[in-house]
Amino acid sequence: MNKRERVIEAINLGNPDGIPSGFSLHFPANETSGQAAVDAHLRFFEATDTDIIKIMNENLLRQYDMVYTPTEYAKAVERLTSDRSLIDAQVELTKAILAGADDTAFSQGTLHGLVASAIHVVGHMGEHYPWLAERQLLTDFCRWDEPAMAESFERICDYQCEMARAYVQDAKVDSVYYAALGGETRWFTDDEFARLVKPYDLRIMQAIKDAGGYCFLHICKDHIGMGRYRDYAALSDAINWGVHEVPFPMADAKELWPDTCLQAGLANRTGAIASGDPEQARAAVREVVEGFGRRGLILGADCTLATDQDLSVVRAAVEEARGL
Repeated sequence: MNKRERVIEAINLGNPDGIPSGFSLHFPANETSGQAAVDAHLRFFEATDTDIIKIMNENLLRQYDMVYTPTEYAKAVERLTSDRSLIDAQVELTKAILAGADDTAFSQGTLHGLVASAIHVVGHMGEHYPWLAERQLLTDFCRWDEPAMAESFERICDYQCEMARAYVQDAKVDSVYYAALGGETRWFTDDEFARLVKPYDLRIMQAIKDAGGYCFLHICKDHIGMGRYRDYAALSDAINWGVHEVPFPMADAKELWPDTCLQAGLANRTGAIASGDPEQARAAVREVVEGFGRRGLILGADCTLATDQDLSVVRAAVEEARGL
């Protein structure tokens, strides 16, 4: 099997000739756009030999002016989504990366979800809000003026649906990695999540499927109400989450999503990948497979690896998985 065939066999809960892998990291600020970004991606793909080649996305719905009310927030979102410039920039970057990459690999574009994109709108205001302040501000705005925020979320959703289609139909990626936030129980309640997040998440995921792409759901952050995502599996070809970060063991995930491939196994910022050597990484992979089995498994980490990650350790994990 080649890399693409191996990933698809795992998605279909079949019997691949080895366990496929997918890892990614955020590149340094000077390697997030243009030829520098292309070269950084290709170096990473060559160094790690992952079956999934994931294109990162720094073309964000980001603005720098302060907004003080949900109404001002809605105007900022309207301005940011008024043209396709960010979508076009991401498509062109993706095409350039894929032109130099292994054409037998399973390609994937990163799509920031509804809540992640909503946070990006306020993340660089003023002196750059810290993460907790961004999340609190977004939550407060939703409780202050839900209709205004729902209007903004509708616009963001439409924009991300368009990016999903562009990834698959224009950039020709095999799949889209949908990075979902909003499930953290410290912010939205179950009812708020059901009203303000879930319908838009599912609409964007449906757009990925309708465009002809595979949809990989990434559930980001910690202290997640994992049950909120139970029926997301219907639109997910594979699901990735923080096994160690949430935490939510793989056995529990298999019970929650019994018929869906899981991309999981290793912590991204601790343990064998983050601080071990190649042999420790290989041993950790064997432990994951012994505990979970081969069926419906793509080896992955909780989230993105550290920017300064030792790629030889990742390569060892990839090779070990492929040999099992």
